[in-house]
Amino acid sequence: MPELKFTLVQSDLKWENKKSNLENFSEKIKPLAGKTEIVALPEMFNKGFSMHAKDLSEPMDGESVEWMKQTAKENRIILTGSLMIHEGEQRFNRLIWMQPDGQMGFYDKRHLFSYAKENEAFQASESKLVASVKGWKIRPVICYDLRFPVWCRQQPHEPYDVLLVVANWPESRIVAWKTLLQARAIENQCYVVAVNRVGEDGNQISYNGASCVVNPEGKFLYLGENKEEVFNIALRRDEINQVRDTFPFLKDVDDFTIF
Repeated sequence: MPELKFTLVQSDLKWENKKSNLENFSEKIKPLAGKTEIVALPEMFNKGFSMHAKDLSEPMDGESVEWMKQTAKENRIILTGSLMIHEGEQRFNRLIWMQPDGQMGFYDKRHLFSYAKENEAFQASESKLVASVKGWKIRPVICYDLRFPVWCRQQPHEPYDVLLVVANWPESRIVAWKTLLQARAIENQCYVVAVNRVGEDGNQISYNGASCVVNPEGKFLYLGENKEEVFNIALRRDEINQVRDTFPFLKDVDDFTIF
């Protein structure tokens, strides 16, 4: 199976300023055209982790989704990250998986961060998304989902190769971030690709990045510093195969259903 080229865009986010954020990411993505396959942006990349969903959420045919569609097409990439989306009276923290041909999938955040009252601003989802690229299976989740191993657990009927995490994870809990990312990689014998933001948001909460790529043995292949940076990596299928063949632990996992 061929390599899979991922790019993580670790950036500051201008608080509730869609225009500035989309311009910033356009500038960062443009040099990647034809050089990568999947570009991952942080959680709520267009406005920051705001709970003002009633005023700031957009429809699926709104400006931000259209920007993703055009950016993916122009740069010949799959583009992913989460946005505030509304459908009627319901609002979602929704990850968009946008292909260069304009086809898309989406995943709505399952675990809403009640500590910040995200559960009062958004609707939780019960559906999962597993995307397929060149034979690779990619399972995206959003930030707080990372703390729930049952939701992230690989099962015989839902296998995947890469757990993708898009986040706004604060500096004050960054030790938990790194530890949980390693744990998810080890228990699922998969790559974990995680993109976080840097800077300070409108609630004076600081973020120090630590975007990373973890291999199936739990080793960091990349760990971002506290600055804006764009990181490219080619994931190797033989690395997954070697771990799973040598230690066939996934054969012993429990199969279960989440209600």
